[in-house]
Amino acid sequence: MGKLDNRVAIVTGAAQGIGKAVADKLAHEGATVVGADLQDSVTMQVDVSREDDVRRMVEDTVAEHGKLDVLVNVAAIVPFTPWDEVDFAEWRRVMSVNLDGTFLTDYYAQKAMREEGYGRIVNIASNVILAGTPNLAHYVASKGGVWAFTRALARELGPHGITVNAVAPGLTETEGVLASKHADAFEFVQMLQAIPRRAVAADIAPAVAFLASEEAGWITGQLIVADGGHTHN
Repeated sequence: MGKLDNRVAIVTGAAQGIGKAVADKLAHEGATVVGADLQDSVTMQVDVSREDDVRRMVEDTVAEHGKLDVLVNVAAIVPFTPWDEVDFAEWRRVMSVNLDGTFLTDYYAQKAMREEGYGRIVNIASNVILAGTPNLAHYVASKGGVWAFTRALARELGPHGITVNAVAPGLTETEGVLASKHADAFEFVQMLQAIPRRAVAADIAPAVAFLASEEAGWITGQLIVADGGHTHN
């Protein structure tokens, strides 16, 4: 018996990295998982910054599976841009996926969840909102927004049987990170962690699975930091 038996879950950003690890973990726990991503190697091809895509994602999931119990928002742009090079177009590009995308997916998912009087929303934030990591100003702002929005939404949706929480990973070894300049930071970050090794995507998924389960029914509006003790909130 898995802790998510008979649950239907949407995971955005599910093609690789943390999103794929979360989708695999939820499926292992018994959930029917709809993986959404811009890439076409998932259940559904979705651009979370486009309202029509997000509406279709939720409507098609409910039409096929009869309900929606769990939403995990992982889809995000992780840039590496010095502050002096961040123009408004770059700012908007990051915000449209990271913050607008979280609004859209949460908005349409909670509408479906209200009909059942049950729901679990888990938004992926980042420990950069605690550390103020450089070369990521727009990303830090977007993820700070995700966390603040999570707290506000938890207040709004609690009466409807829906919890809303956030998980903040630290620097994690994923395809996206390894292909970026962030890959150069692992050695430095490991020195700051209480657990001195590289994080992998599978390190993040269990915290998400817990918050997505019935066991976490008395937990809402909270931030779980999964970064090996790098930061302290």
